Amino acid sequence: MAEAHQAVAFQFTVTPDGIDLHLCHEALRQVYLSGLHSWKKRFIRFKNGIMTGVYPGSPAGFMVVVVSYMSYNQYKQLDPSLGLIAKLGQHIPISLLSLAPYQSIVGGVLVGTGLWVTIIMIMRNVLKCLLSWHGWMQARHGSVSWSTHILVKIFSGRKPMLYSFQNSLPRLPVPSIKDTCRRYLESVRPLMDDEQYERMKGLTEDFKKNLGPRLQWYLKLKSWWASNYVSDWWEEYIYLRGRAPIMVNSNYYAMDFLYVFPTSNQAARAGNTIHAIMLYRRKLDRAQIKPLMLLHTIPMCSAQYERMFNTSRVPGVDTDTIQHVNESKHIAVYHKGRFFKVWMFYDGRLLLPREIEQQMQRILADESEPLPGEERLAALTAGDRTPWAKARETYFSRGKNKQSLDAIEKAAFFVTLDDTEQGYDAKNPVKSLDRYAKSVLHGKCYDRWFDKSFNMIIFKNGTMGLNAEHSWADAPIIGHLWEHVLSMDPKLGYTEDDHCNGDPHPNLPGPQRLQWDIPAECQETIESSLTVARTLADDVDCHIFPFTEFGKGLIKKCRTSPDAFIQIALQLAHYRDKGKFCLTYEASMTRLFREGRTETVRSCTMEACAFVRSMIRDETREERLRLLKLAAEKHQNMYRLAMTGQGIDRHLFCLYVVSKYLGEDSPFLKEVLSEPWRLSTSQTPMQQLELFDLVRHPEYASSGGGFGPVADDGYGVSYIIVGENLINLHISSKYSSPETDSHRFGANIRQAMLDMLDLFQLNNKAK
Repeated sequence: MAEAHQAVAFQFTVTPDGIDLHLCHEALRQVYLSGLHSWKKRFIRFKNGIMTGVYPGSPAGFMVVVVSYMSYNQYKQLDPSLGLIAKLGQHIPISLLSLAPYQSIVGGVLVGTGLWVTIIMIMRNVLKCLLSWHGWMQARHGSVSWSTHILVKIFSGRKPMLYSFQNSLPRLPVPSIKDTCRRYLESVRPLMDDEQYERMKGLTEDFKKNLGPRLQWYLKLKSWWASNYVSDWWEEYIYLRGRAPIMVNSNYYAMDFLYVFPTSNQAARAGNTIHAIMLYRRKLDRAQIKPLMLLHTIPMCSAQYERMFNTSRVPGVDTDTIQHVNESKHIAVYHKGRFFKVWMFYDGRLLLPREIEQQMQRILADESEPLPGEERLAALTAGDRTPWAKARETYFSRGKNKQSLDAIEKAAFFVTLDDTEQGYDAKNPVKSLDRYAKSVLHGKCYDRWFDKSFNMIIFKNGTMGLNAEHSWADAPIIGHLWEHVLSMDPKLGYTEDDHCNGDPHPNLPGPQRLQWDIPAECQETIESSLTVARTLADDVDCHIFPFTEFGKGLIKKCRTSPDAFIQIALQLAHYRDKGKFCLTYEASMTRLFREGRTETVRSCTMEACAFVRSMIRDETREERLRLLKLAAEKHQNMYRLAMTGQGIDRHLFCLYVVSKYLGEDSPFLKEVLSEPWRLSTSQTPMQQLELFDLVRHPEYASSGGGFGPVADDGYGVSYIIVGENLINLHISSKYSSPETDSHRFGANIRQAMLDMLDLFQLNNKAK
């Protein structure tokens, strides 16, 4: 085969006349082009590092400051070095610096550079002070005042790159023990009777007076020393030290367009999708992605983007680690039990969509059988972590198994060419979407590599989905990539015969089949992990439904936050579903701070419960509406506190970690950290609205994504507000719990939202 010869740079034979070398010029050419590509990438990273390091300064600003400084001194006939060159000349007597013409130039450049650096540091610190002030969040609907907008823009510099603001972002503040304890007691009051509450109040007061201040001192010390006092512990103890399966319990998913099916050609859809992802990675490597700006003014931390590609979670006996490599030129592909390594570059350039389709088609046409143990190998990543860690050390630390495992773990990302058909079916909308969600959440439990930063799944009918590992970053980060991929697909387009645009490459080397030597003992471990994973997967009850009755457009007309509206509807739905309230988790972000990740909004408030009770009892419409507005206002205030570092749960979590390091036992913290989140919720925000014209093309609405239930007897709810008239909801629970039913809960959510809207509409009619 041509590709087999091209893979070898040279051959040689030994003859009586010596060694005769037969060079393969094509292979040497590829080596040269590959090296050239790598050096270009290094240069770009080096340049971007300098540009980010001096931001908000720029080369143009440097020239302006230096030239202006030297011109001023020339005009005033002053020594631009302020005597610096003369002092240096005393220590370096023989030097060009001692010559008069050079003293002016060198001195002016040195002092001008110092002046430029000083200006940069002043601008950076002023910007940090501005970004540390969050009073703008108290304005109605979170609008930024013109004064704040102008000041931030003045000190933000021009054309920021992805990481430009990192050095200007403030550190996450540590709330006071008093405030956190007060807010905690307020959050649990609606969930406890008087006796339980008085007991918890006593534990809280004891902690606040005795152990709490000591733990707080250590936490303050860490906040002064570390970039973020929460994030490293959160990553390690919440994610990496967990020994349970990450499939369902941690990983989350994203789904394709809801109503649009760009092509039914699996290889073609893979070609456009993979090419779009690689284009995004190139922009990410060059820091050309614009930093996300809240309300187009306030920058958010971009640190989580760094490990999106070339990253894998590596199992350990006690704790996992995250392995990230700076560069990867290939992807790993799974199809019908076989693993392949596919190079993404040829002739020193990224493969085009039609060429990637060509590679995917070669894999689909490959009829070779899986090697013993290969088909279900990925089940190791779906089961418990400790058996996987031991198997990895025993069977995958040397030889061909290590080489093949490295090809997967060091790949840019993982692709599954799924042999099932998924997607929205208008004839059977409920079951089709539920089945689709379960497939992207866990699949067959052995056809996704759950340790990779993300898995791209291309189904047989051309629909696609994504499964992401959670430890390296939160959902909005992968959501940013997903929006780019969905928006690129119509632009790249397909031919009339359902192929990617362009032509196949005549000399493109084919995919490389990965080789394995998996002994019988390892195969037993694989089957054991698969049993654990299947038990978990089969217990997941997923329900996805598009709420089309109204969207954020109508909610905003009611002068209510759409997120608060939905969260209160979830409280009403849950009470109707179970007849009681529960501890509720809503994910909020803290990316207004350096290396910020998430915080919890405890949505089950006294105000929300009062409104729910009014809907159950025979209250007047006016009273219900009044309580609803109070609940929405309370929720918005709690969301603001969470975003500005004044949340409850991350502070208590870090205090608990410190107590464990000190060997101190705290009944208060132990009880707080053991409370189950029976309603875990999250909004999937649309971050790049400019990429989608949902007014003219509502069919390009995204389905959003979701996650598994956090508690065995609870619900997981994810929702995405799409455009002005659509809200997609993803609900998960467990079949094994007699208390939960995802479809029943979905019906309750729908009815709760309709009932709440009726309150506003009836009130408007009355007026």
